[in-house]
Amino acid sequence: MMLRRSLARLSPLLSNGALRLNPKPSLSSSSRSFCSSSQTLSPSPSSSKLDNDHTESSGDSSPAVAISIDRSGLCNPPEHAHEPSSDSELVKHLKSIIKFRGGPISVAEYMEEVLTNPKSGFYINRDVFGNSGDFITSPEVSQMFGEMVAVWVMCLWEQMGQPPSVNLVELGPGRGTLMSDLLRGSSKFKTFTKSLHIHLVECSPVLQRIQHEKLKCTDELINEESGAKSAVSAITDAPVTWHASLDQVPSGSPTIIIAHEFFDALPIYQFQKGARGWSEKMVNVSEDSKFRFVLSPGPTPALLYLSRRCQWAPREEVAKLEQIEVCPSAMDLTRKIAKRIDSDGGAALIIDYGKDGLISDSLQAIRKHKFVHILDDPGSADLSAYVDFASIRHSAEEISENVSVHGPITQSQLLGSLGINFRVETLLQNCTEEQAENLRTGYWRLVGDGEAPFWEGPDEQTPIGMGTRYLAMAIVNKKQGVPVAFQ
Repeated sequence: MMLRRSLARLSPLLSNGALRLNPKPSLSSSSRSFCSSSQTLSPSPSSSKLDNDHTESSGDSSPAVAISIDRSGLCNPPEHAHEPSSDSELVKHLKSIIKFRGGPISVAEYMEEVLTNPKSGFYINRDVFGNSGDFITSPEVSQMFGEMVAVWVMCLWEQMGQPPSVNLVELGPGRGTLMSDLLRGSSKFKTFTKSLHIHLVECSPVLQRIQHEKLKCTDELINEESGAKSAVSAITDAPVTWHASLDQVPSGSPTIIIAHEFFDALPIYQFQKGARGWSEKMVNVSEDSKFRFVLSPGPTPALLYLSRRCQWAPREEVAKLEQIEVCPSAMDLTRKIAKRIDSDGGAALIIDYGKDGLISDSLQAIRKHKFVHILDDPGSADLSAYVDFASIRHSAEEISENVSVHGPITQSQLLGSLGINFRVETLLQNCTEEQAENLRTGYWRLVGDGEAPFWEGPDEQTPIGMGTRYLAMAIVNKKQGVPVAFQ
């Protein structure tokens, strides 16, 4: 009933035939930009053990002592050839860290350096999105994605009692396409748009400039104290501010947070079960100066996170896995989101690819829309991993009794409930044949499952649906009730 009333109020949005013709999307899709807040873990005397059969470490465990390594028990030890090339600045930096430590680094630290190193990180100094980049995301596939998120945000705003001032926060906004479509789609609802203060959490200077242009921003100002940049979007006259982290977003106003393909790029730790119990999987440099995976010979501090995560899972689920991935950064970020929603009111919408349970081994690298080896040419490919939605739910529920968690549901269910079927029918009535082909392709990519049945082009270009591979979860202040699409 709530959705029906809300859709009736939002009928101008759904009936408007305005169409933005996107270029034909690439068939591979992955992740987005982000600013990680994870902390590096180094070997320390506080190393914990998981299960009684884990081998105890012995002797001084300070970082200055060399760490022995073990590759014999690795699952499918990688035997791959790197393309011959001179070491990049990032590769030299990674090798210097390993040499200084006297032993391997965690997968999480490797991932964080590769993606967000201030000088050479994958996201920092380039535009990695779209057909000319390394991957394409749902907002780039079709304008309908951002428009449906706009419906969800406006419905939530109504449930909140239409507050006159709202912080609308997007984590890792990429090229700004989602926010641009959201503002354009809601621009006729002046009371709503006048309430907005847009906050974009983005650490890449290159992407900040692209977002500034995408949102048609003017009057840029820089806060000398915080370093935050502010402007005004000509789309709706909403103020826009950029931040390096969620912590910098001002509190005190109701907050709506959007995290689309953000959590999957947060650094993960990997663990593998062996004869002596669980060991952390790490990255080291081999005798021929190439990167390779190794196993820690004894407990590492990261095992504390594994122990915590396993407490949330049934014993039988843990017992059947030989490898487990854990993302402490996702747990920490979720707790911050839940605290903000508890204190200020509002909600968060998380959309990403993953599963509602323990993740085994999902870390992947994508370069120019193709999968490559994780250790090949660090900094030249995107790294991402499945999102553990169960971990997000537990992390949020631990923080406060005043927040509720809903989902995950599939992306197809989310967009279908928000009216994407009505929207595509409206757009198809006012477009050329080429635009219609793009609309049908984009629609399938967003809500379909598997290969598109209508495709008549080359087999290698068949659109693959993301409708069931991507999941959506909402964290909401209980005062707002159950959000639309999760009812």
